[in-house]
Amino acid sequence: MTEMTDMRTVYGETLIKLGEENPNVVVVGADTTDSLKTRPFGKKFPNRFFNVGIAEANLVTIAAGLANEGKIPFASTYAVFLPGRCVDQIRNAIAYPSRNGQNGLNVKMVVSHGGLSVGADGGSHQQIEDIAIMRVIPNVKVLIPSDTVAVENLIRLMSQVYGPFYMRMTRTKTPLIHSKEQQFEIGKGIVLQDGSDCTIAACGITVKMALDAADSLKQEGISCRVIDMFSIKPLDASLIEKAARETGGIVTCEEHNILAGFGSAVCEVVSETYPVEMRRIGIRDQFGESARDSEISLLLQKHGITSIHIANAVKDIRSKTR
Repeated sequence: MTEMTDMRTVYGETLIKLGEENPNVVVVGADTTDSLKTRPFGKKFPNRFFNVGIAEANLVTIAAGLANEGKIPFASTYAVFLPGRCVDQIRNAIAYPSRNGQNGLNVKMVVSHGGLSVGADGGSHQQIEDIAIMRVIPNVKVLIPSDTVAVENLIRLMSQVYGPFYMRMTRTKTPLIHSKEQQFEIGKGIVLQDGSDCTIAACGITVKMALDAADSLKQEGISCRVIDMFSIKPLDASLIEKAARETGGIVTCEEHNILAGFGSAVCEVVSETYPVEMRRIGIRDQFGESARDSEISLLLQKHGITSIHIANAVKDIRSKTR
């Protein structure tokens, strides 16, 4: 049975480890500190924990102020509120300024409840635009981990690499994808499975779907390369170009609007380096809707975000290229 683990729990645990190692690590929340699992950090380091209440724009500007004074603030709430309510503050208070000749301020924006897999809160709380918003803001790096191993590694990397980061976690528990020995590097994708007939590039919860699709296609004699593209910006352009050249087609998958999201970023690289047939799996430019936890898989299916849809997209590409 596949082990399921919680990203938010690992996030909170990792923050405590970082707080023990580095006194400059501080945490800022917006009345969601219980849900984001950051309150234990505040209990251990009460002087380095700031809950600003339901005031997300203040969360951003307070984090910016802390960073300007040399701290490493991790600012967290739900994705629909950050960046949902705070694009102006993120752009002008975090990304635009410079400190000691370095671009942007050293703020780490970490959110949960991204995509459709939020639960019963419905379309108003399902953030499906954040990749598009954040990847076009200069100086901001964008990460979407596929499991808790990635979360722990990426949070540690974020604390070590200067500059603004945005990282989106999911609310639901996720299966383990990576071994504890897996190495992560900002701007580099991870080839989980090699293949020669087509490439499936995915991020977040869709990485497991990509692996399942590749397994099913293998039974039909189709060999797929699977890449975890957790680093949306910077994007591993060389790995994408290599995949295009060697496999002749790419399917992308994301829990996000297909417009201006991860798939669009891959299309930009492919069109400029080595054009091949591409298909984008994602939300087809529409809002989500309410779904109880037991119904999330049905909601994803309704929006075409499943391993079956990925497999069919691979077959469609091969029908055009063979």
